[in-house]
Amino acid sequence: MIISIQGSMAVGKTALVTYLKDAIPKAVLSYEDITTILSEVEERALDKNKFEDYLEIQKLWIAHEIQRYQNVKDFPLVLMDFGAEEIDFYTRFYPQAAGHDWNPLSFLGNELTQLSYCLPDHIIFLEAKDEVLQQRKASDKTRSRNFFDFKLEKLLPLKRKWFAEKENVIFLDTNGLSREEVGQKTADLIRQMLAEEK
Repeated sequence: MIISIQGSMAVGKTALVTYLKDAIPKAVLSYEDITTILSEVEERALDKNKFEDYLEIQKLWIAHEIQRYQNVKDFPLVLMDFGAEEIDFYTRFYPQAAGHDWNPLSFLGNELTQLSYCLPDHIIFLEAKDEVLQQRKASDKTRSRNFFDFKLEKLLPLKRKWFAEKENVIFLDTNGLSREEVGQKTADLIRQMLAEEK
């Protein structure tokens, strides 16, 4: 079973996955690692605001995510800090959010079909009010979060709508909850999923 932790920047995904490492020790953790992709994009001087370059960048991300899935697919329980669903969403909706009149699906159909085989069984979407996300971002000095405002204003509304329409998504309201409380609630959800699978 593969479970992906979803949500906005600063909602607490990475902290949650770290908590779950101790709460559910039998789970294999798979963190989103973007360093190799960013290095290749920089080396090739690709610009995501140019359509041809955007297609090339997304091909890199999709191939990377497929390989990540292959690395963990045979484990009984995998928790992902973002999974293939994030690349699927971004590929489809970034152009719209950025104000581009592009149709990437016409050019990336085969890649997205391959990616669809790597989607998680369950998605736990951590939700918080926009002002709470702003507060959490301001209090976290360890990350630059350069694209936070763009993602909050342009991408997050599309993301909430897109994932709300999916049957395998559970929204978890984190407003007013401590990290430990979010962790406990998520661990309970995962145990419930495991029990229902038996």
